[in-house]
Amino acid sequence: MAIGSSTSGLPSATQDAWQQLKLQQAQRDADRADWNAQALQAQAQQAQRVANRAEDVARSLSVQADQAQSEAGKARQGLASLSSLGQMQKLVNHVSEQVFPTPTETQPAVPAGGQAQSSATPVVNTQGQVTGTVVNTTA
Repeated sequence: MAIGSSTSGLPSATQDAWQQLKLQQAQRDADRADWNAQALQAQAQQAQRVANRAEDVARSLSVQADQAQSEAGKARQGLASLSSLGQMQKLVNHVSEQVFPTPTETQPAVPAGGQAQSSATPVVNTQGQVTGTVVNTTA
């Protein structure tokens, strides 16, 4: 049975009871709405706390990522330096071998005839290609 708003045909005591019932129902509705609002407010506050923590974590991760990126850059620079140093060492060794060759056999400084024989040795560049010969010009 639906509760109507018309109470015109009821006695005064019934009308008062009816009015009281309507007031109680309105009070319950207001209490329920208030309780729902408080529950929603608590959920919103909790969600805000979670969001704040997530922002803190995101900021921390961003800082850590920046630091890791910086360390990676330093590592790449160090690797490039080591690689360059290794190439330079190979070049120095190669030039050193060209300037100061390791003797493979013992030859007399001046042969029995009194003149030095010219033994033309090929010159090898840094790529390992023969580019010419070394001529002894000392007399």
